Amino acid sequence: MPKGSDLFVAALENEGVDRVFGVPGEENLDLLESLRTSGIKLVLTRHEQAAAFMAATHGRLTGRPGVCLATLGPGALNFSTGAAYAHLGAMPMILITGQKPIMSAKQARFQIVDIVASMKPLTKMTRQIVSAAAIPSTVRDAFRVATEERPGPVHLELPEDVAAEEIENTSVIPVHTADRPVASALSLDGAAQMILAAKRPLLMIGAAGNRPALVDSLSNFVRRTRLPFFNTQMGKGAVTGGSNLYMGTAALSEGDYVHEAVERADLIVAIGHDTVEKPPFLMKSAGGPRVIHVGYQSATVEQVYHPDIEVIGDIGATVEALGERLEGKLAPDEGMLDLRQRILARLNDRAEEARFPVTPQRLVHDVRKVMPEDGIVCLDNGMYKIWFARNYRTHVANTLLLDNALATMGAGLPSAMMTAMLHPGRRVMAVCGDGGFMMNSQEMETAVRLGLNLVVVILNDSAYGMIRWKQAVDGFPDFGMSFGNPDFVRYAEAYGAKGSRVTAVEDLVPTLEAAFAGGGVHLVEVPIDYSENTRVLVDELRNRTPDVECA
Repeated sequence: MPKGSDLFVAALENEGVDRVFGVPGEENLDLLESLRTSGIKLVLTRHEQAAAFMAATHGRLTGRPGVCLATLGPGALNFSTGAAYAHLGAMPMILITGQKPIMSAKQARFQIVDIVASMKPLTKMTRQIVSAAAIPSTVRDAFRVATEERPGPVHLELPEDVAAEEIENTSVIPVHTADRPVASALSLDGAAQMILAAKRPLLMIGAAGNRPALVDSLSNFVRRTRLPFFNTQMGKGAVTGGSNLYMGTAALSEGDYVHEAVERADLIVAIGHDTVEKPPFLMKSAGGPRVIHVGYQSATVEQVYHPDIEVIGDIGATVEALGERLEGKLAPDEGMLDLRQRILARLNDRAEEARFPVTPQRLVHDVRKVMPEDGIVCLDNGMYKIWFARNYRTHVANTLLLDNALATMGAGLPSAMMTAMLHPGRRVMAVCGDGGFMMNSQEMETAVRLGLNLVVVILNDSAYGMIRWKQAVDGFPDFGMSFGNPDFVRYAEAYGAKGSRVTAVEDLVPTLEAAFAGGGVHLVEVPIDYSENTRVLVDELRNRTPDVECA
């Protein structure tokens, strides 16, 4: 007779799940056996955190929840950072954890932690399944909650005895589509009138505007309206960066190159701005630009974000309707377009600098040189993120993945692994600082075992460079940020990967090209020097206040 675990796996298959990432434990053994006889592939990772990062990235890139699996207690707690990563980053995912039997307690409190309670602030929904009969409705509801706006993680706890429970009724609940509400004609008319009345309107595309399903709608809106635009970091790539209307990306909260455009604008149309992302400062106490919020949900009012009007509804339908009202009626602001040329020229400064160790500007220049338009770069979190956000031009949507919400270290390699699995025919590169890489470096074995084609660039400065930069901005002495590193080339080889070390700036491009040409997993160590760029960034911050941080 079928068990609860069989019904659970059937419910996952009903949702279109083809992979589950994770580290099983003894409380998952019934579920594991049901997976073995199903069409779902188990992707075994070396740490639960990496499994959660991979599942979240699946949701980010496809719009469909990725699924990860862990046991109770310590295994489930290792999901915490990945759950927060997806929750703040609005990435749909399902976290499944095991638990001791709930109808008996033969092991007393051994390894038992209240995971449902611990997951409550980190997820959209968390639920313990208390009977096999409840599995179909619970799983269907979990996927619904994970995918509806605002997307995010959902946690399900499957106790051992519920998974083993025999059940006769194994029918699942069919997946149904749900239309999102559309903005009212009144709010659309009001927004259109405000845009038409503005002399220097500017678009800002935020994290919620960077959904896979919105690429065509947003790109068409920019083409129809001819409005200049810029991105937040997590909005980068929602519209092609090759457009001659692209003003840049806000890599800092203020004082960045693109903030000259913000200061010039008298109206900002903020499409999909999510205040969980480190903010680009828009709001002024007086005399600043007016702000229109376009989003799936009402704006979260913050000290740094309190828009004048809101247009709430499906973003794709909203921008299509706004485009109809604005097409052919807007004259380009020549001053804004002239400013664009100056901003982009400043971004090209020092891009071919011949110093060694490599500077961030040269690194970004050379990575862009070896990556085709559809190649995907996945960043960990570190000092280099500022320079990739600023300088790396995207030509195809979702080809630069970075995190500006939780902004956790350790996600770069698992994110790139998931990307390589989803896009095996495209070049995929992970760019990690030495600190972030070592937080999940054991997943090199997973990448090799899976036969992935992946280049992993390790930026070696033997320090936590981002915090070192902030230390300098705040005027503190350089202290407590340095460490030692392994021989990264030999480290890669120990996992069965290939390894290379760049020893001269002119070797960076040929080394990366050779790594891609060779196939498989290839680690490239690149010594990097942030010292000069720390001074450059400090000098570029026009408003030098102690609370200026990286965006």
